[in-house]
Amino acid sequence: MKRYLLILSLCLISTISFSQSKSDVENAVEKLRLSLVNPTVENLKEISSTSLTYGHSSGVIENQDEFIEALISGASDFRSIELKDQTIIFPNKNTALVRHKLHAQVWDGTKTNPINLGVLLVWVKEKGKWKLTARQAFRL
Repeated sequence: MKRYLLILSLCLISTISFSQSKSDVENAVEKLRLSLVNPTVENLKEISSTSLTYGHSSGVIENQDEFIEALISGASDFRSIELKDQTIIFPNKNTALVRHKLHAQVWDGTKTNPINLGVLLVWVKEKGKWKLTARQAFRL
């Protein structure tokens, strides 16, 4: 009976830990979404890793400083973003792979245009916080 209770306890702890991690990653993705629409240096630095590699569907790749500058300067100007069909997997306890479809309205300097992208995000837990480490988008 003790063995059964021990196994049951370990399963419950594992399930609780997984659901907390999934919820934490979902919250990080939502913070990223909000920060892309209303960027601040503080929020973007808080959610991204200093080793960030951020790939656009155009083929442009930015590091953390370039990613932040593009958003703050308005070179990348998201007016709205909707995420659909999101999945999260954990290849290990400190890495999360997030895939979703991103439907957005972006300002090109003269008008708003729709974009529809597939996105892969790689999140790594750094000092107890989920940080965006890599992103690659592709046109749908």
